[in-house]
Amino acid sequence: MSRNQGLDTDCVLQVLVATPAHSRLSGPLHYLSDQNHPPGTLVRVPLGQRETLGLVWPSEAHAAPPPEVRLRPILEAWVGLPALDASWLSLVTFTASYYQRSLGELALSSLPPALKSLRQAALERRLAMLSSPTPQAPSTDTSPWPELTQEQSLVLQQMARANGPFLLHGSTGSGKTEVYLRRAAEVLASDPHAQVLIMVPEINLTPQLTQRVTDRFAKLGEHAIVAMHSGLTPAQRLRSWLLAHTGRARVILGTRLAVLASIPRLKLIVVDEEHDPSYKQQEGARYSARDLAVYRGHLQQAQVVLGSATPSLESWHHSRPAVTGESAPRYQRLSMPTRMGQAAMPQWRRVDMGQQPKGTLVAPPLLSAMRERLQRGEQVLVLLNRRGYAPVLHCHDCGWKSDCPHCSAYRVFHKSDRSLRCHHCSLTQPVPRACPACGNHDIGALGHGTEKIEETLAGLLADVRRADGSALRIARIDADAARNPSELAQQLAQVHAGEVDLLVGTQMIAKGHDFRRVTMVAALNPDGALFSADFRAPERLFALLMQAAGRAGRDARLAAHEAGEMWVQTFHPTHPLFEKLKQHDVAGFIEQQLLERQQAGLPPFSHQALLRAEARSQEAAQAFLQAAMAQAHAWPELASGRVTIYPAIPMGMPRVANVERAQMLVESSARPALQQFLSQWHPVLHQLRDAHRSVIRWAIDVDPLVI
Repeated sequence: MSRNQGLDTDCVLQVLVATPAHSRLSGPLHYLSDQNHPPGTLVRVPLGQRETLGLVWPSEAHAAPPPEVRLRPILEAWVGLPALDASWLSLVTFTASYYQRSLGELALSSLPPALKSLRQAALERRLAMLSSPTPQAPSTDTSPWPELTQEQSLVLQQMARANGPFLLHGSTGSGKTEVYLRRAAEVLASDPHAQVLIMVPEINLTPQLTQRVTDRFAKLGEHAIVAMHSGLTPAQRLRSWLLAHTGRARVILGTRLAVLASIPRLKLIVVDEEHDPSYKQQEGARYSARDLAVYRGHLQQAQVVLGSATPSLESWHHSRPAVTGESAPRYQRLSMPTRMGQAAMPQWRRVDMGQQPKGTLVAPPLLSAMRERLQRGEQVLVLLNRRGYAPVLHCHDCGWKSDCPHCSAYRVFHKSDRSLRCHHCSLTQPVPRACPACGNHDIGALGHGTEKIEETLAGLLADVRRADGSALRIARIDADAARNPSELAQQLAQVHAGEVDLLVGTQMIAKGHDFRRVTMVAALNPDGALFSADFRAPERLFALLMQAAGRAGRDARLAAHEAGEMWVQTFHPTHPLFEKLKQHDVAGFIEQQLLERQQAGLPPFSHQALLRAEARSQEAAQAFLQAAMAQAHAWPELASGRVTIYPAIPMGMPRVANVERAQMLVESSARPALQQFLSQWHPVLHQLRDAHRSVIRWAIDVDPLVI
């Protein structure tokens, strides 16, 4: 075979395509071109029997194909679109290497899906529609803006004097969002081409932030503010990406996927609620958007601000002041402990459920406190992180339970539509009229979810009236009640407008919302995380409850006569975690957790990765993992003890949708040693797959959040 001679120029380009994760085509492929297009140019190329989108990659001399190989030409090059810049290519290279994914898979998956089906002509029309004069830099006149507190002013001065990265530890209601907006305005005013990325864990949960950003920077122009998240339509995502890529968008508000967007003039990255686990991608390339934000800031010389009222242990550890002999901390810690308007922090109250009658859902003291607040026209939030009516149905006679036939889980009873739903594989079936095992008609519900709490409170508070004499208005917000972003936005708007008195919900209502009339929050069943096998469970529970408490008493005027309250129903009222919550001692809790982690050799004092395998049988999945361990047994990293591999075990949820899942933990005290081991291991795993055909898929999860 010989090279295609039909082109005017025999130019060979290296092009990345979206190869599947299980394929061994992890690097760029070679194509012929009549022009030497620069790296970062998007092209359309043939791949097998189809056409696909490709990305021109920097050429390497040693990677040239053999002369006898017949190369195919590229079909089309998008010369009208600016090439993706070198910093973005470096970000993709690092992400693929660190998280053990193929370059092509990661690079192409970072692009908006609609881009992959466009032709050059259609792309040029879209670019022409989006073209507009470059807006002027915003004025630095902040007179119509809220007056800054002393803490906010000091923090902004520190940001202006240093490069960061910064960890902004501000209590709930301290005005962190205003700091983000002011710093963004300063950056945009200093450079007429600068771009700002503000990241949130879940865009649908923070509509207020979206509105504040829009209101604050509306004068930048029609195309200056865009959103990037999975809730957008393909056309909307493409529009936002094009505006950001061409520099027309000055402020980008997005979720974790925005961290890999092309933002060539990026000067500031804000990661709000940086502790939130939603920043870790759990499918495909399992990257941490928070960590990549810090790395991207380094690549593009952009300032990075990580903000939270309950910082992650990793970020807190990286911001610890250096002691003698240690290197300087990675992050600079900034603090804002005071609430806006001198509003008091909510008071913590615990109800010992061991002292309540068996089967009590809402303790009388809590119910009485709710009545007082509601009768005064204040709002109450009730938090229960379990949706549905009851987690399981069971038969009192034979012991049957509503197991999912496809998963290692129970189907949840939803009373609203009389259905049993699996929240893992989405299997939905009507509630049986009798026990499927013995025919008994007396099937009972075990446990309680948000539906049941909503129903129970509606009955217990039926006699409570609003100030105008009308009936109490109760609403529920969870994944079932708000199935799409528009429904959620409508429900939240009702809460903000005061049309809801009592709101029942899951963690969706516990973060990111500024409910001005809420003065009381109640957590009904937080005990499950106190004794979890997951070493991160206490950290997550503490953050959830502290964030939930932060919704209460944010308006100093409403809390002038009585501070906001956070009630917790628990069977373990003396647990140290609740003691730290009562004292609002975030720093004390984190330091105590870090000490325990250090003694146990757990992150952030060690570094972990999980090798996961899925197969039709648990035996096949574990056989693959055991073979992978055997292959690496004699390698230097294992022999020297720098890397440890633990035995294969079933995952916490062993079976989902009839697929058995197993995992193997890899751990090291040194990140470079772990990365070196994984890079050496990766091609071996591809080879093992050939001998273990029953394995459906495998994946490496670096820095896993769930073990």
